[in-house]
Amino acid sequence: MKADRLMSVLLLLQARGQVTERELAEQLEVSQRTIHRDLESLSAARIPVSAMRGSQGGWQLEKGWRTHVPGLDESELNALLMAQPRGLGNPRLAAAAQSALNKLMAAMPEPLKVQAAHLRQRLHVDPTGWRDTGEDLSMLSTVQDAVARDRRLTFDYTKPDGEQSSRTVDALGLVSKGLNWYLVARTTNGMRTFRVSRMKRVTVLAVGFERPARFDLVEHWQSSTAELDRKRANYRVIVSLTEDAARRVQTWCVTKPVSAGTVAPKAQAGRVVLQVDFDNEKEAKFIILGMGSAVRVLEPESLLHWVEAEAREVAGGANRD
Repeated sequence: MKADRLMSVLLLLQARGQVTERELAEQLEVSQRTIHRDLESLSAARIPVSAMRGSQGGWQLEKGWRTHVPGLDESELNALLMAQPRGLGNPRLAAAAQSALNKLMAAMPEPLKVQAAHLRQRLHVDPTGWRDTGEDLSMLSTVQDAVARDRRLTFDYTKPDGEQSSRTVDALGLVSKGLNWYLVARTTNGMRTFRVSRMKRVTVLAVGFERPARFDLVEHWQSSTAELDRKRANYRVIVSLTEDAARRVQTWCVTKPVSAGTVAPKAQAGRVVLQVDFDNEKEAKFIILGMGSAVRVLEPESLLHWVEAEAREVAGGANRD
């Protein structure tokens, strides 16, 4: 276990250049005291690691020193093949990922090649699912280019409620969640997250930017999604939907099936009953009204009465015409 951790520390130092004991401890899920002992062990083994003091300090490897990445063991090979390219929502990205995997396989020792071929004959990952996710990722490669080169981006963006605006942002990172892709960016109003499929007319500007000191994409994503999960429950509704409408809602919002005994039987006949968490009441009204008869509001009563009033208003307007 310690040998594996020492190699992990070494590879992290090699990849990042300079890392603090705290960052290593969080990454490897051990105490800072353990990391300090590991670094001393590396130094005793004549690995050229050194500590940089001060507020911007940390540990680093001697410039130009490299180590060979060790060969994969059986469990690592299995994990690699299970995580093989899954389409990524973009054929070009999938092809590039598959090419990289093929090159890695070609560089393996002969025994691992045989084992990998054996496993690949017995594993197939179908990335398409049973229905289309509807994600438009035509802008993904442009966004990826801006992120890779620390360039500013300008684009038109459409929110879930249909509101449109033009944005200019510092492109800090890309996150893949399932088959959805998100841009994490810095704006004049702080850090924001944008769904790539809602971005149009994306342009990479010639202007670069300076990344925030010690910005950690994983840490930011985890904290922002946790906050989003808390906000999502701000407006919760129960609706009865057609099967097609239910599938669409499940791609847009956080949903949960509702047990049959908690709603009236007439609301269930041939329909799907879901608890849906909207970001706010405005979003709920926009989506529900746009789905027409495919959705029936069961709770809360205030939303049900509002939908009924809107339907009467529409019907009244049609009769007057």
